[in-house]
Order: sequence, then structure tokens, then C-alpha cells
Amino acid sequence: MQLLHRLWEAIVRFWKRRHLTQILLLILLVFILLSILWFAFIASRANVQTLKDGLSQATTIYDQNGEEASKLATNRTGGVPIEDMPEYVPNAVVSIEDERFYEHNGFDVKGIARAFFGNLFAGQITGGGSTLTQQLTKNALLSSERTYKRKVEELFLAVKLEKVYEKDEIIEMYLNQVYFGSGAFGINNASKKYFAKDIQDVTISEAALLAGLLKAPSALDPYNNYEASIKRRNVVLAKMNELGKISDSEYKEAKAEQIQLKDGGGSLADRKYPSYVDAVLDEATSKYGLTQDEIMTRGYRIYTELDQNIQSGLEKVYSQNYHFPDRASDVLVQSGSVLLDPKSGGVRALVGGRGDKVFRGFNRATHLRAQPGSTMKPLAVYTPALEEGYEYDSMLVDKKMSFKNYNPKNFSDTYKGEVPMYEAVENSINLPAVWLLNEIGLNKGIDAVKRFGIKVEKKDQNLALALGGMYNGVSPLKMAEAYSAFPNGGKRQDGHLITKIVGPTGKVIAEHDGSTTRVTSKSVANKMTSMLLNVVESGTGKGTYIEGVDLAGKTGSTQLPYADINGTKDQWFVGYTPNIVGAVWLGYDQTDRNHYLSSSSSKDVVPLFRAIMEETLPHVEKEEFTVKSINESQSGNIDYDKTGKAIKDKADKLEEELKNRAGKVEDKLKEEAPKWKKVFEQMQEDAGKVGDKVIDKLREWKGQ
Repeated sequence: MQLLHRLWEAIVRFWKRRHLTQILLLILLVFILLSILWFAFIASRANVQTLKDGLSQATTIYDQNGEEASKLATNRTGGVPIEDMPEYVPNAVVSIEDERFYEHNGFDVKGIARAFFGNLFAGQITGGGSTLTQQLTKNALLSSERTYKRKVEELFLAVKLEKVYEKDEIIEMYLNQVYFGSGAFGINNASKKYFAKDIQDVTISEAALLAGLLKAPSALDPYNNYEASIKRRNVVLAKMNELGKISDSEYKEAKAEQIQLKDGGGSLADRKYPSYVDAVLDEATSKYGLTQDEIMTRGYRIYTELDQNIQSGLEKVYSQNYHFPDRASDVLVQSGSVLLDPKSGGVRALVGGRGDKVFRGFNRATHLRAQPGSTMKPLAVYTPALEEGYEYDSMLVDKKMSFKNYNPKNFSDTYKGEVPMYEAVENSINLPAVWLLNEIGLNKGIDAVKRFGIKVEKKDQNLALALGGMYNGVSPLKMAEAYSAFPNGGKRQDGHLITKIVGPTGKVIAEHDGSTTRVTSKSVANKMTSMLLNVVESGTGKGTYIEGVDLAGKTGSTQLPYADINGTKDQWFVGYTPNIVGAVWLGYDQTDRNHYLSSSSSKDVVPLFRAIMEETLPHVEKEEFTVKSINESQSGNIDYDKTGKAIKDKADKLEEELKNRAGKVEDKLKEEAPKWKKVFEQMQEDAGKVGDKVIDKLREWKGQ
């Protein structure tokens, strides 16, 4: 103990003698000063003078050629001046969000301290402490990340913002750009969305409800959680009364008011190409980490793979009701479709459904998860079988049989005993597919499906995968991406909509880098295309055949869960030319005894796909596959124009080669000529000698 005591005293003396306390304090102060200077520098570079104009700029979507395709005409643009709002409207927001708004200079020390200790005890950044000025700064100029660095940046920028704008200008900008849920940006549009009236006409109670939504627009959405929104409204009213913004009688009257909800619009429904734009927003948020608020309030320029001609044609088909088998009067049969460039993976067009286009609603082209039926066969069975050495004419077993507890059957419940592979593909026969997957091994099928970019859950890992039996299912986008490997020589590009996102200052903040996956060999891809060409020429997809167009594809359907009803639950067609891949799903969102597709197999989706291709192909470069269909190969049909040209080309090459070889022979003869001359002279001399000997011998015989 005495030794430790002396050691401690020595450390204390050293500490005091070296003035380490003062040095550490100095270092800390220098660090704080440098941090302040750094954040002040960042704030000085921000052009907050243009913030008001920037908040009125719509985010713009550009097509593949860089031409403007659509504007996200957010309802924050063209907002309501604060002098046109009832005084209790901004008062409600200020009371619940930032009660000291008119007293501070951009930040509130009390609020920051309260949030700091709350975050400290929580062990993470949970938010809070931001003034309305800071929230406006965050929404307009900063990222949405929750870090102390961002909070400090927010604070300095808020101070600068308060120096440039008056308080009423700040609250006006805030109210006209903030998100109130249900697709409504800006308080006037929120008033239309929830009460079907302009903000000038709302009551105190309604204004309080709108102010209460700012805490959690989705969770407190009165259409989905009415009681929670009313409870929050009462908190706002109590705060307004506490701060003297409303009288006791006004408080009691407003609290007793029964809020009547009425949707009068006000959401983002006036954008062009709504399904495509919504999918762009989904990709920007899920893939690139942006928030909806950022995208909708910062005037971004988003460049995409969109082809406006193809998109317009696709929307035209979906606007023509005669393409769809609406057998139920109360609910539309739904559909989702995607058209994709196989070489780049770029989505040229998509439609996510029929009927009303809700802002960022359920998009059946990208959000749907449905069992793909027989469209899975080329991916899970026939591609890996070809890789294992099977050929298009390999004979497959077609007998009714069981695989342990799995008892598949053919659609017609008839069996041929055995069929060649191409016939099983062409007519979508079930048993040969299941038998073949069992023969090559389930794991090879699972591996192939994953290579095609489709997730296989543990529950999907059984022989039913051969027929598209999947627990969660797939989207049209994923099916189009998977099939794109066939016309692209066995390589799959990531399906995507966005190429890059440019901020209001011109800085590229996100860009598609892409990745290529080698799914299978070019030879196997071509063999699959040969068989899938048969499907369109003479198989289950022959209704999609278009004269003069090289089109390959596969049908798919799923059974109803009712044994006593004939019909289908889902219908699919996935098809492709050398330059475009299309995937279409058809069915009801909720299938029941009154809502199902009454046709068998894929009879409804096939003509729909044909209509889509007829609108699409005029805008796609025409090209032929390098392979023929099995039908054409077996029939021996010859395209004489192609054949004549091929023969002429080969003849020209042969003539050229013979000329080259003749030239070489001539050169060789010239080189060897002197040697051969000596040989001939020696042969002549030898021949003369032999002749003399023969004559002498003859004379000798004559003399005898």
C-alpha cells in the first residue's frame, strides 16, 4: 500500500509539474473552436438565400434520352401565403412543434439540452430538440441521417437562415413543404386530403389534428388510425390553450368537435406515368437511401431508363378494358407488367395496376409476390438439365407418379409415357418437368433459380419448385430480369430504373453502377430460346404469335384452391425478342369464390401480352435470333435468300483461299526449280547409260 501511495504521489507531482490539466483543457478548447469554425464554414457555403425558390422546384424525372418525362408536382409547390391562413393554423403547429419559435434565433438551448440527455439515456440518436427552423433546414439542405454531426450542421444553418428570412417567411415555407401523410405535402393539400376543404376554411379542431400529424404522419394517419389521431389532436389543443393561443371556451368546443374525414384529393396524383414514377421513388429510397421528403422537397433531377413511347403504349393497352376479363362487377381484375432491355437491364416501361393510381400505392409490377406457375420451368428445370448434358430432344418420362408426398399431375390429366424435352416445354406438360428436376437433383434446380436472380426460401426447396410452387412468389420485374439472360447470351443484368440522381447544385448524389451475372452458357441460352420459340409458334403461347417477329416465351398459371371450380388464380406470360423482355401477371388481388379467372391455363393473359407487344415493337429495333425454333430446324425449311448469300460467301472465301494456296505453291516451285533441273539432268544421263547398256546387250545376244 505504501508503494502504491508513493507511486500516486509521483504521478500527481509529474502531472502538476507538466501542467497537463491546462494542456488538455487547451486542446479541448482548440478542438471546440476548430469545430465551430468548420461548421460555420459549412454554413457560409450554403446558399440559403435561394431556399425559398428551391422549395418551389419540382423534382424532375428524365427518360433514357435525357428528355423530361414527368415532374413530381408536389403539392408544396404554389403554397398558401401565411396571411391567407387563419391565425390558429400556424399557432397550432408552433404550439406543439416549437413553442419558443418566435423567441429563439434558430435553435433552442432548452430543447437541445432536453434532446441531448434523452438521446444519452437512450444510447442512440432518437431525435427531438429541433426547432421549426432546424426542421426546415434539414428538409431542404441536409440529409436525413441521425448523427450529432448532422445536428450541429443543422444548428449553424438554422442560425444563418434566421438572418436571411423573417419568422413569418420561415413558418410559411415550413407549412407549405412539410409532409402530412397520405401523399400530402403542404398544409393546404393536407386540408384537402383529410377534410376536402382549403386551409382557409378549417376549424380550430381540424387545424390541431393537422398539426398533430407532424409527429408521425403514417402512424397517426386518421384514415388508418382515427382514434390515435384524435388523441394527438387533443394534446395539441391542450398545448394551444396552455400557451394562450385559444381560450378555454374555444378549447372545449374544439375538443368536443367530431372530426368528419373526407378525401378531396391533395395527394400527388397529377404526375405523368404514375406507375413508373412511383417505382422510381421506391428504388431511390430502398436502393440509394434517400427519403421521400428529400426527393419531394429538393428539386432533384432523376435520370432513368424510361422509354416514353413504350410506356405510353403500355398505358394505352391498360386503359382499354376489353383486354381484361372483368367477370366481377365490384372489383377489377388486376395486372402488372414490365418491359425491360435485356442488354442493360434497364426498365423501359411498367404498369402497376388498373383503376385509380394512388401515390406510391401497391405496384403490381414491382411489389407483387405471386406464384409464377410454369414460367418457372425454364429457370428451375430445363436450363440446369441442358447444363447437365440433356438435349432438346432427350426423352423425358411422362407418367402419372408420386414423389414421396408430392403428387403432381398434368393439366389435362393425360399422359404419353414419354415425350421429348421440346414438346414438354412447348405444351407445358407438368410431369416431365418434375421428373427431370428429380433426376438432375433438386439442388441444381435451386442453384439455377438463384443464378437467375430469384430468391428461394427454405419452404420453396422441394420438387414443387419445378411448377412454380413458391411460398412468397415473384414480381413481374424479377421474372423479366430472369428471362433477360436468354436473349443476352446467358448473362443477366440487374433490373433497374434509375441511372443517376443529380442534386439541385448539379452534384451527382447517386448513380447506377450495375453488375453482370453469368447465369448460364451462351449455348444453353440459345437452346432454351429454340424451345421457347416453339411455345409461341405452336404451343401454349401461340396466341402471342406476330407475323415476322422473332418472339420466344413461356406461359404460366396457378390453380384455384377450390376443387369444385374450374379456373385459375394467377396467369403469367414472360416473353422476349432479341431486344426487349416482357413479363405480365394477371389475376385478382384477393382470390375467392367470386373473384377468380374463369379461363383455363393462360388463355386470358396470352392475348393481353400480344396487345402489349403490338404497341411496343414499333419502338424497338427489329432483330432476329441467331438460332431457329425447333419446328424450323426439324422441318428443314430453308430461307433461300439467307442460304444463297451464305453459299456465295463461302464460295468467295474458298476461291480466295485457293488463290492464296496456289500462290504459295508457285513460289515453292520457283524456289525448288534449280534442284529439280539437276535431278532431271542426272536422270537423263542415267537413262542414256542404261540405254547404251541395253543396246550392247542386245548386240551380244544377236551375235550369238
